[in-house]
Amino acid sequence: MTRPTPETLAHSARRARAAASTATDAEPVARAAAGPAAPAVRTPAPAEVSGAGSLVRSLEALGVDVVFGIPGGAILPAYDPLYDSTVRHILVRHEQGAGHAATGYAQATGRVGVCMATSGPGATNLVTPIADAYMDSVPMVAITGQVARPAIGTDAFQEADIQGITLPVTKHNFLVQHAEEIPQVLAEAFHLASTGRPGPVLVDIPKDVLQASTTFTWPPTLDLPGYRPTLHPHGKQIREAARLMASARRPVLYVGGGVLKAGATDGLRQLAELTGIPVVTTLMALGAFPDSHRQHLGMPGMHGTVAAVYGLQKADLIVALGARFDDRVTGRVESFAPDATVVHADIDPAEIGKNRHADVPIVGDARHVIDELIAAVTAERAAGHGTDLDDWWHQLDDLRERYPLGYEEPADGTLSPQYVIKRLGEIAGSDAIYVAGVGQHQMWASQFISYEKPYTWLNSGGLGTMGYAVPAAMGAKVGKPDVVVWAIDGDGCFQMTNQELATCALEGIPVKIAVINNGNLGMVRQWQTLFYGERYSNTDLGTHKHRIPDFVKLAEALGCVGLRCETAEDVDKTIAAAMEINDAPVVIDFVVGKDAMVWPMVPAGTSNDEIMFARGVRPAFDEDDI
Repeated sequence: MTRPTPETLAHSARRARAAASTATDAEPVARAAAGPAAPAVRTPAPAEVSGAGSLVRSLEALGVDVVFGIPGGAILPAYDPLYDSTVRHILVRHEQGAGHAATGYAQATGRVGVCMATSGPGATNLVTPIADAYMDSVPMVAITGQVARPAIGTDAFQEADIQGITLPVTKHNFLVQHAEEIPQVLAEAFHLASTGRPGPVLVDIPKDVLQASTTFTWPPTLDLPGYRPTLHPHGKQIREAARLMASARRPVLYVGGGVLKAGATDGLRQLAELTGIPVVTTLMALGAFPDSHRQHLGMPGMHGTVAAVYGLQKADLIVALGARFDDRVTGRVESFAPDATVVHADIDPAEIGKNRHADVPIVGDARHVIDELIAAVTAERAAGHGTDLDDWWHQLDDLRERYPLGYEEPADGTLSPQYVIKRLGEIAGSDAIYVAGVGQHQMWASQFISYEKPYTWLNSGGLGTMGYAVPAAMGAKVGKPDVVVWAIDGDGCFQMTNQELATCALEGIPVKIAVINNGNLGMVRQWQTLFYGERYSNTDLGTHKHRIPDFVKLAEALGCVGLRCETAEDVDKTIAAAMEINDAPVVIDFVVGKDAMVWPMVPAGTSNDEIMFARGVRPAFDEDDI
């Protein structure tokens, strides 16, 4: 088992010396772009440096504490000043790992995650995590090296037009043309990534710009004409929404990830309890409202609870807060919530009306929208306006009682994956951070762990990126070193990015990995079972029959502690053993049955009215009741 090396410890000492030698007596600068939890730093003094030196000093001035990356030819000039910087660099094993680690760091901390790669294949390996961050509105800055300016467009060695490639999946991107632009571009990149609707920003810097001489000065002046996110909603729209909320008989609060991005969870709970309206939280919003709260119906959508799916479907008013009416929530959109009036609040005006017409569109930051809705609803109540929701709650409570989340133990006596995940959540508790890959294990983790606090559930929702979990957990643990971080991964996802466990072992990042090993690509197999006549084409991974790879041996080879659990009787003690290990990463190979399925389920492309509670079991509803 590998421990942090003397080289790692020596780098920490260099960082400490650099911090002491570069401190100045200048006044602190405002760095809202770096995020709400960024530590205060002092304004650096002007200096004659290279473009690379200007880049590193800009990162320091922005309060960046960690960068995930890999050096290479075009970005190499930046790695020389980084050697003496206060910024910690974590050497990942693949650029995709760097990008997902930056995302996990950002999702766990609320600060901007930073990753770095060289030109050509280094940059293109970042495309997937950049697209992932774009879909899930994660603040990230990706810094890439580029071939020297005279070589751009000549098909030079390791040249790729990463600016053009990422244009559709970045909030904005830059190709730096002059070394003196670097501080301004970096400051603008962080500001764009972290304000309005958050998202990834790419900064591409040619090698000769990094090598050029320049004068570093800070702070720069931002020049972003036309970029003025609307934070405060229009008062008339808020009053109309409050009026509808006071008169609706079957209302639902449809809460998306924007509420977490805005830090609006306290206000959400206040609004829900003030109105008594049922709450559903999307996959990206789990933890925004406590799972255990009486008013929480659960997660809506393809694998949501029956109560949440039908609550939305039969609502007469949907108040969408920071949600985007994703197809996984709506099912066939033409049949979604046919009788509902829609109030749609979002900081991104492009989302409003994109998938579902909004009767009351509200552009604004979710925190301000919710705060102003609280005031407006309070005024409505003071004026004697309000409806009795007892009948609505009676119907929803009946659904919750008749169709709770549950699972059947495997008939062949194999270990139940749902049981494993449920016990993991109960043992690790609500203070832990849970990071999921994509597939069946992701859905079970969303269903059978109780999320009571915000920012404790990280996953790839919009892009659905297999391989997200391990590097994202690494980033989350770096950002929250005192919090237990569990990655819940599938045997397919785990094989895509598990090399980052070597990074974790060498860098002293003790994440914990639960591999839900069902021997196949589980969600694909489920679809083959249900929709392709049980023709299992290319979904058997060989991790059961051949034990290739052997995940315990693989974990040990990567410097981790490897454990295996194959029976229900061993689940608790295996998890407890992993919880006791805090000086190295831990991997548990949970060997589970291959035939478990995720229920409930709305088949893709169908109406939410077609929800299946279990295989061959449709919920029974009395149309007079709903």
